Amino acid sequence: MLDSAVAEAGNRATGVRAFDAIVIGAGIAGMYQLYRLRQLGLSVQVFETGSDLGGTWYWNRYPGARFDSESYTYAYAFDEGLLQDWNWREHFAAQPETLSYLNHVAERFDLRRDIQFNSRVAACTWDEARRRWTVTLEGGGQAECRFLITALGPLSAATLPRIPGVGDFQGEAFHTSNWPKAEVSFAGKRVAVIGTGATGVQVIQTIAPLVKSLTVFQRTPNWATPLHNAPITATEQAAIKANYPAMFELLRQTPGCYIHRHDPRGTFEVTPEEREAFWEELYAKPGFAIWMANFRDMLTDRKANAVFSDFIARKIRARVKDPKTAEMLIPKCHGFGMRRVPQETQYFEAYNLPHVSLVDMKATPIECITAKGIRTSAAEYEFDMIIYATGFDAVTGAFDRIEFTGVNGLTLRDKWREGTLTYLGLMSAGFPNMLTLVGPHNASTRCNIPRCIEQNVEWVTDLLRHMDAEGITRFETTPAAEVDWSKHIEELAGELLYTLVDSWMTGINRNVEGRETRRILQYQGGAPAYREYCDTVAAAGYRGLVLAR
Repeated sequence: MLDSAVAEAGNRATGVRAFDAIVIGAGIAGMYQLYRLRQLGLSVQVFETGSDLGGTWYWNRYPGARFDSESYTYAYAFDEGLLQDWNWREHFAAQPETLSYLNHVAERFDLRRDIQFNSRVAACTWDEARRRWTVTLEGGGQAECRFLITALGPLSAATLPRIPGVGDFQGEAFHTSNWPKAEVSFAGKRVAVIGTGATGVQVIQTIAPLVKSLTVFQRTPNWATPLHNAPITATEQAAIKANYPAMFELLRQTPGCYIHRHDPRGTFEVTPEEREAFWEELYAKPGFAIWMANFRDMLTDRKANAVFSDFIARKIRARVKDPKTAEMLIPKCHGFGMRRVPQETQYFEAYNLPHVSLVDMKATPIECITAKGIRTSAAEYEFDMIIYATGFDAVTGAFDRIEFTGVNGLTLRDKWREGTLTYLGLMSAGFPNMLTLVGPHNASTRCNIPRCIEQNVEWVTDLLRHMDAEGITRFETTPAAEVDWSKHIEELAGELLYTLVDSWMTGINRNVEGRETRRILQYQGGAPAYREYCDTVAAAGYRGLVLAR
């Protein structure tokens, strides 16, 4: 696509390297996009902030980090040899195994030669006259490209709590998404964990038996259900590999690309006894079965959700010995499944240990972090270590940390300040030749993510292939198309109970200024419908895009 002689001349004249495409991020999406762009014969440069690839699985090394979807459903599906060669050790793989897998993929396809590590992108600026993006790195290095593709990840912009004194603590302090590579010792230490979301759950259940004392600071409790992880036996391994075609076809059909289908019955179409027996069966199954394979109305009908939430509340009360602690761990402000459901292994039992305590931050808020620990409105605590499991500025946060400047000086940050506008969750008007893998309004942010990543990447690759075949050098979505898409996003979400709850899935983050208003950031029609919509757009000559030679 890009004339190599022109690119070389540009390099000599400006000192700026030129590529057909630049990809930001070397996680699962960036790695696969690199692989596909190479197949088109494009020159590609990937810029990655970290010192190695892996994205989520590079950064999140905290104790207990692992999949909550089955490992074999999470693997890349594009290469049969890759599927057959890799043996997953557990049904829900831990972070080290997942990172090893991604390194295996990188080595198999020689991906590292086109990835520049330790390279944080600071700004991307569109030049309309030249139809080029200039990408500027922190430190001043630059490169330019015709096509800019972001693979930033929806949960990559970590946030610390907005609490005075966060930098004052003199002991060890870690955010879970920036965990050190060196081993961290917990023996004999007084440890605080702030946060009880999915990450907090994994950390707490893992370190509770290892520490001298553990104090958990909880702002909002979350529903959590057993993961039921286990090693994969040789017999299971053989069955998994033999069943890959059928399994991936099933994953294409389910709304979230999981191996679980919703039960077609309504909650109240069965007797209370049948309902209870069905829920007991789900509670004993591994992974997200209890969330994804429940009655069809569990996430849309308030009464149905309330009855099931009561079932899970009874499970928590049965597992936590102290009634007061049990009640603190039961959500009162949202029903089951309205937030992403953490999958746990003996999490609730951790609170039965005599050296583990739970602090309700709403009843006794943290006033400040001190040199020695944490002061709340009720007490002062001394710690050797503080772990911040305080999450991310989700979906749009990573975009806000880069200065994207499009047509006529428009910045993406300013455009999205009053509300996110995209087309297909893959592009935004005013930013030509820019594509946003796993961006806002995309099905992939509510999905078994590699499955939706592959769809995103393949659609983007087909668009660039079409442009090459037709001699097209510029594309941009229209404002009308993105307004229609955004309305469609709102309509789809209107029937779901989760839109009534504050969470990262509705754009709320109390740790980030300006994130107090709910926003619909995800496509809620399910992955099959999203795929069909995208395919229809392509079949209609890329309806909603202006293509220019």
